[in-house]
Formats: sequence, structure tokens, C-alpha cells
Amino acid sequence: MIVVDALEEPGLKHAFYTRRGGVSSGIYRSLNCGLGSGDQADAVRANRARTMAALDLPADALHTCLQHHSADVITIEAGTDPEDRKKGDALVTSVKGLALGVSTADCAPVLFADTNDNVVGAAHAGWRGALGGVLEATVDAMIDLGARADNIRAAVGPCIGVESYEVGPEFPGPFIERDRSAAQFFEAAQTEGKFLFNLSGYVVERLMALGLGDVVRLDCDTCKDEVTFFSYRRSRHRNEPDYGRSISVIALSE
Repeated sequence: MIVVDALEEPGLKHAFYTRRGGVSSGIYRSLNCGLGSGDQADAVRANRARTMAALDLPADALHTCLQHHSADVITIEAGTDPEDRKKGDALVTSVKGLALGVSTADCAPVLFADTNDNVVGAAHAGWRGALGGVLEATVDAMIDLGARADNIRAAVGPCIGVESYEVGPEFPGPFIERDRSAAQFFEAAQTEGKFLFNLSGYVVERLMALGLGDVVRLDCDTCKDEVTFFSYRRSRHRNEPDYGRSISVIALSE
């Protein structure tokens, strides 16, 4: 598990989990936490329970959603059934003892915390979600629960690095149409006509525009670092039938 100083303080628990320390085997080795993967369900649930145990939380404290690359945010309240997973790509709560988790395998996990007002959030930000406003929607949902933007700290976790993220010639258009300054997150690839996309840089830029108290990011490349991370793109390059998912979690302490 990876933690960041910006979210290390009393009253808060968090972790960006790697692929290490679980019970899954084969292409899912070993801490695969993706309920949507083809891994054995018992193994995935055991892995998810391990992530909670590492934070001194019960297995049923973990709330996740059915991610579909949207800007949909789910508010988790006291008594919400963790087995009732709704479609969305971000979660927020002001309830202590409930953990919010998002799964990734190249997309950017983003954890949010306002410990002054006791509100936390977690977002799954792939290129579609980031472009579509999932980060802004998460902050808005936290504000609805009583948070203040300038009290919120955000940490961008492990995701695919720019050197690994080659995209087609049509890809930059929607980003630049929204904001011409987004051109800075694209550079020419070695393949003629293609580009390399800086996903984490783009996510940080969108977060900085929200006037948050602090924004930090981890310098990782999930596609390159096979020992530490799962990667959708790496699995596609190898024509593997599926891929594992890592989980990133945040919770207010009781």
C-alpha cells in the first residue's frame, strides 16, 4: 500500500493499494480487488477484506460502485448496504468508519479529504471521466455535504505514464475544444500522426482549477511497472484475456 503525506493525519485513513499482498493467482496475482474481473469471486473478496484489515476496518466497511467512465457521484450514507453497488465513478461520504474505494488499472484514482468538515471522496478518473467532469462533480458533492473547496486536499494515485499512453490522431480534439491549454498534455509519439497523453498532468490541472487546498500526485507508470501494478493497456498488448484491478481507499476514522 502507498500513502501520501498530504492525507496522513489523525481522523483519516487512506491507501493506494498495489497488486502485492493478495491471494489471487495467474494474471490476477495477487491483490486483485476487481469484482468485475474474471478472477474467482472468493479470492477477490478475500483481497478486498485484506485491504480493510490493513486500515483496521471491517470487511463490510468498504463501499465501491459499478464504474462506467462517467461523471456520476454516489453519496454513501449511514446504513447504505455495501453490496448495493450503484453505477458511478466517484463516491463521497461524511460518515465516519465507512471506506470509499475505486478500482483502477491505468486510470487515475483520486482521493479527496476535508478533515475540517469531515467529508471524504474517491474518484475513478480515466480520460473519459476526467474530460467529462468527474473531478468537479466529486468536489461539488463534497461541498453539498458541508465541505469547503479550499479545505479539500486531493491526491492523484498511480496511473499510466505519458511514455506508455499512445493515442490516435483524433484523441486530442475534444480536450483542446474544451480548453485550448489542454494541448500541453499531448506530445508527438514516435508513431507518425499519434500522440502521447499525460493523464495525471491533465487530472492535476483540472483539480488545480477548483481552488482546492492542496493537490499532490504520485509519480508512477502502472503500464511499465509490472511488479507493482496491474495495467489494462499492458494486458491488451499481450493479448491476455483479462487483467487485475487495484483499489484505492479513503475513510474518516471513528
